[in-house]
Amino acid sequence: MKSRKRTNWVAMILIALGTVFILFPLYMAVTIALKNQNDMLNSIFGLPTNLRFENFAKAIEMTNFFQALGNSAIVTISTVVLTILSNSLVAYAVARNMGKSKFFKGLYFYFISAMFIPFPIIMLPIVKLTASFGMTNLFGLIILHTVYGLAFNVFIYVGYIRSIPIDLEEAATVDGTGTFGTFARIIFPLMAPINATVGILICLSTYNDFLLPLVIISDQSQYTLPLVQYVFQGQFNTEFNLAFASYLLAMLPMVVIYLFAQKWIINGVTQGAVK
Repeated sequence: MKSRKRTNWVAMILIALGTVFILFPLYMAVTIALKNQNDMLNSIFGLPTNLRFENFAKAIEMTNFFQALGNSAIVTISTVVLTILSNSLVAYAVARNMGKSKFFKGLYFYFISAMFIPFPIIMLPIVKLTASFGMTNLFGLIILHTVYGLAFNVFIYVGYIRSIPIDLEEAATVDGTGTFGTFARIIFPLMAPINATVGILICLSTYNDFLLPLVIISDQSQYTLPLVQYVFQGQFNTEFNLAFASYLLAMLPMVVIYLFAQKWIINGVTQGAVK
């Protein structure tokens, strides 16, 4: 007779509580976005009496949503591409030379130490430097996002690259392939799983970033989506229903991208496991 497995009620309760804590803010965001001001005054937790889908249209108009979405898309896509191409090259040079060169070993630990420097400490020098170079625009924002993520990306890239057998590169060298050709034809394709991971992390952090665009961007026509949410903040009141409608609209592209990218990461890890 087969013994029945006992249900772990402690784990079930913790999972249920975790689900509630995750879904409750989403419930609040959706219900508030569909309410009018009277519903907000009567009960902030209750369901809306009438679904106000026009809140989304008004939020799009007030924030100039599609222009801000275009700015965020330009910054995010450019940062992801530039980060993967440049940071992987830096990490490759560090990973393959840190064992035989004190300079590259010191460079690696320099990048590691940079991870512990909080952004507010270097914020003022960055603002002055970008202003002096005329980079208080989307281009400057792309460069800063790429450089600011270099320390963490080198850290995870180096660990992955050092797991790739060096015999593959030695065979390519015997065939007459140069260093860059070896990286582009052999190493970079094998880095698909870690490139996917870095790409998703950079995509989410860049798209959702508020502080760096706030201190860098000076032209309102170049504001990204997190910045335009300020339009709902009044001196004496805040239009929460329109604000939450705008938040949901801004969140939707990243939710869709993450759902598709999550599958791609899993496929990339599976492919990388049999290299």
